[in-house]
Amino acid sequence: MALRRITMQDIADACGLSRNTVSKVFNNRGAVPEVTRRMILRKAQELGYGRIPEDTPDAPEGSRNVALLTQHKLLSHNFGAFFITSFTDSICRAGYTMKMYEISPEEIAAKKLPPHLDLEDTAAVLCIELFDKAYQEMVSMLGLPCVFVDGYANANRAILNCDFVTMENFAAVINMTDRMIDAGARRIGFVGDKEHCNSFSERWTGFVAAMTAKGLPIDQALCILDPDGPEYGDDEWVLRKLEAMPAIPDGFVCANDFLAIHLMRALKMRGLRIPEDVMVTGFDGSPEAAIVEPKLTTAQINSTEIGRLAAVILLDRIQNPEKPFRRLVEISPLLWGGTTR
Repeated sequence: MALRRITMQDIADACGLSRNTVSKVFNNRGAVPEVTRRMILRKAQELGYGRIPEDTPDAPEGSRNVALLTQHKLLSHNFGAFFITSFTDSICRAGYTMKMYEISPEEIAAKKLPPHLDLEDTAAVLCIELFDKAYQEMVSMLGLPCVFVDGYANANRAILNCDFVTMENFAAVINMTDRMIDAGARRIGFVGDKEHCNSFSERWTGFVAAMTAKGLPIDQALCILDPDGPEYGDDEWVLRKLEAMPAIPDGFVCANDFLAIHLMRALKMRGLRIPEDVMVTGFDGSPEAAIVEPKLTTAQINSTEIGRLAAVILLDRIQNPEKPFRRLVEISPLLWGGTTR
């Protein structure tokens, strides 16, 4: 009886990989990490596969470039700086090079890629701080492995053609809001543009859920929900927003630490004590949250781990493009400070 012919699927099964990844190695198409390529070739030889390409380091492997697209200068803030360091280290160890592209407002509006981004020389795309829905949808349809870190408002409710990595927002805000309610707060406002990005919209949803569960009303007259912009960093502007409110709330849930710190300054300018008169929570776990007086109650975003997870998911997507898309959520532990009672 003749022996059954060994196929690429047999090799894939033996390696725990997809047939698509094995095919890339034998047909010299697409990018496969060198360590994976060598494992496939060794397994093929063990199984007695007939046609094995020469195992040479300079065998063609496809593009080794990962394009990172962003609307903002990532190194200018805490999350971006730690994320980039971790993500870049992970993909470089796998043999890839990161190329960063800052997308202009004109390119966002026209749904165009930067002219110096060569798709033929790009193995995968990662998007971070890129919150335009139409642009994200355009990028996800490029036909390249793609991972988004956060996304446009309510992206968590969409069926995305990409992998999605983010921090946990909903439960963290519920817990911080509950703490204020348990301490006696009945009128609580929210600070931040809930339509700015998915993480902000999830934090707003967590705030609404906590208030609703305790039977407390959501009064938008006690909130600052203006479109995201530099005004939020102007203490005088925040003070005018407070003075226009019918009453000062017992507490504020802020969409991030930056907003919380400027709100705290405006509250102090108005002669209010924190947390005795008004309680405040933030989100990020930024270095500034630990040194502001009093120390800010916030949720810690582990940007280093999110960067590592994004790299793991992207590298796996390159090797296994047919896998179902995934959402990964990194838990945001709470850091209790002196701004809540």
